[in-house]
Amino acid sequence: MPQRITALTDPEPGASSRRLAWLASDDEGVPLGSAFLRLFTRTGQEHLAELELAVHLSERRQGVGTRLLEAAAAAARAQGRRSVLAQAEDGSPADLFLAARGFRRVLALTYARLSLDEADLERIDGIVARPHGDYRLVEWDGTVPDRLAAGFAASRRAMDDMPMDGTDYGTVVWDVDRVVAAAAAVAERGELLHTVAVSTADGTIVGFSELVVPGDGRGDAQHYGTGVLPEHRGHGLGLWMKARSVRRARERHPALGGLLTDTADSNTHMRAVNDTLGYLPTHKAVEYQLDL
Repeated sequence: MPQRITALTDPEPGASSRRLAWLASDDEGVPLGSAFLRLFTRTGQEHLAELELAVHLSERRQGVGTRLLEAAAAAARAQGRRSVLAQAEDGSPADLFLAARGFRRVLALTYARLSLDEADLERIDGIVARPHGDYRLVEWDGTVPDRLAAGFAASRRAMDDMPMDGTDYGTVVWDVDRVVAAAAAVAERGELLHTVAVSTADGTIVGFSELVVPGDGRGDAQHYGTGVLPEHRGHGLGLWMKARSVRRARERHPALGGLLTDTADSNTHMRAVNDTLGYLPTHKAVEYQLDL
């Protein structure tokens, strides 16, 4: 069947990336599949692109996905990228497709969910109530308050050594403008950003845990990241913050169904935190990388 690949352009670049897109259609203009290539634009990640590719179930195994991939890879090379990332559910057709076309597995991920109706909230309350010396919990909704902005941006380096195995992810450079822009992007989507942070007695932020909740407070919320600066690890701060985030979500959004998280299999510490709080695995995924 004749196929046509039409290049598209996303007219609204994000704060840290921009997107290219392609639509595959037949000779009558019926859509067969699509590909989106996210080009990272921030310092430290200009070498990187991320691919999302989808082909309608009835149109698979007819070369549509391969043609979309070729178009996206060519564009990534033309844009000076050296690596393209793509994710697939473990054992899925997408997993097999990527493996057969030059991508290599670089990271294994486990997705998990905490059902708020089934969570042991009494136990979680006990975790939140435990004293942690001179450390204190700090919380806010939406954009970080001005008085905390510089310290919060500095604390983001807690994610610099997050286990990424063989992924050529680069270095994410955070400053006040970036944390403000990230919060604004969540708000523009109509979602709610809740942050729990931990500070020392002098007010220095040394860790954070972010949760994004649907605007109507229903369905499932998504954890965006939990991290503690290396020099403050070993005190249970990650568990403390995430437990408080769980309790806060339950208090603020009684209709919320659950909380979602994804963790690298090699991140044994955060997997232990999730297990302690009662998160249950839902599925596994594989991060693939194409070296250009």
